[in-house]
Amino acid sequence: MAHFKRWLFLLHRWLGIVVCAFFAMWFVSGVVMMYVGYPKLTESERLLHLPPLAADAALLGPREALDAAGIAGPLKDLRLAVASGGRAVYLAQPAGGKGAKAGVVIDAATGTPLRHVDRELAMASAAAFAGPGIGLVYEGTLDEDAFTHSRALDAHRPLHQVALVDAAHTRLYVSGRTSEVVRDAPRAERLWNYAGAWIHWLYPLRGGALDPYWADIVNWLSILGIAVTLMGTAVGILRWRFASRYRSGSRSPYRGFMMRWHHITGLLFAAVTLTWIFSGLMSMNPWRVFDSGAPALRTEAMNGGPLVPLADAASPQALIAAAGGTVRELRWTRAAGRDLVLARGTALRPTVLDAASAAPTALDADMLKAAVAKLSSAPVARIEVLTAYDSHYYTREPHTMTGGGDKPLPIWRVVFADEAGTWAHVDPRTGALLNRSDSHRRASRWLFAMLHSWDWRPLLERRPLWDLAMVLLSLGGAALSLTGVVIGWRRLGRKLTPKPAARRIPPFTPSKEHP
Repeated sequence: MAHFKRWLFLLHRWLGIVVCAFFAMWFVSGVVMMYVGYPKLTESERLLHLPPLAADAALLGPREALDAAGIAGPLKDLRLAVASGGRAVYLAQPAGGKGAKAGVVIDAATGTPLRHVDRELAMASAAAFAGPGIGLVYEGTLDEDAFTHSRALDAHRPLHQVALVDAAHTRLYVSGRTSEVVRDAPRAERLWNYAGAWIHWLYPLRGGALDPYWADIVNWLSILGIAVTLMGTAVGILRWRFASRYRSGSRSPYRGFMMRWHHITGLLFAAVTLTWIFSGLMSMNPWRVFDSGAPALRTEAMNGGPLVPLADAASPQALIAAAGGTVRELRWTRAAGRDLVLARGTALRPTVLDAASAAPTALDADMLKAAVAKLSSAPVARIEVLTAYDSHYYTREPHTMTGGGDKPLPIWRVVFADEAGTWAHVDPRTGALLNRSDSHRRASRWLFAMLHSWDWRPLLERRPLWDLAMVLLSLGGAALSLTGVVIGWRRLGRKLTPKPAARRIPPFTPSKEHP
């Protein structure tokens, strides 16, 4: 037993020297991330900066534009917006993996496809995004930097950088494939990220020689952190006297300030430290533990076939006029066997129009129920109508990792009677499949989102109670970690400092005077 305790103490001591530095970094950067997220262009920001579509502009219909560009096949997505160089363009995404992942850009006036994004086009897109009176500085192209590690940007690389001469010193990233602005990053956001998400997610390891090993490094550091926390908890309990006291009058044997407070904060905040390190590991979906292997949902069957715009469909001018108000984007879609157009202004909720007549329309509930049943071969167990957010369908602040998207209400939760426990969330206004879930993903929601960022509605709806709890616990974890860093630094210093050589006293040799 004594041998085991000695090894336990030694392992916690020396592994803790390394891991406590990461713990301290994660606790402090986590507080920053509560208020400043990793740079991204949210959907509301994108719509706000799109110039409006002119109802009197001479624009080709979608079928005409696609035929002129030589795109005949079905589409995954089709949009019309002033999104490329200040011009109205169709952004078409061919179905079945055909074409560029970022889509094909077609001039809506001429039907000419975009072949190359050069400096002039990138600057024109940035100028349209920024609005009148804002100066621009072109800063060249790049594949990836500290603020563009997101895999969602892979289809748009290389990226053009354009600095805006505005009060926020905003940097824009323009797609090298479609010339859309795909990310904005004000200077304050960029600077805070060096103390926030960039360091929290160990992004210094991304984009270089260690990039292929980044996920493994994060996983194994988290596992090591869990082990050190468990060992430290065991050591702390073993060294704490619950029934009596040490000679000093304390229940902790340590007399030094740092050692004593590391012991006390370790006992107080061991549970939250263990929880956050473990849930951080769960955020990585290590070794695909949350992948259920369930078959993909059959969205084309639900929609009643692929999206293929017809030649006799309503013109863009008719659609813009029918939507009323300012239209920033038209999106052609298919739902429950019907061709629809979603006309969007600056608000996230679109106006739903019939693609053939341009008349405002609503989907028949019975037809949509029959359509959603085709998403899976399993029968529908029930359809729940959500009129309020719950633990599995809710919103977060736009700057957060899962925030900034469109979470409309009311929606349908379609529950299938299959082994994976599949749920499908469907918007009854547009017929869009918003997301899917299964038992594995719901486990991830509890083990990551709930444990890591405390996505618990009673707290989220009662801010600043959520803020106080998160900040106080983070400060406690940081105190535990920083005292460990100081203790480790001092111990390393003592071990690495060479000891002075002992002065050798020569042996006494009798002389003639002293026999």
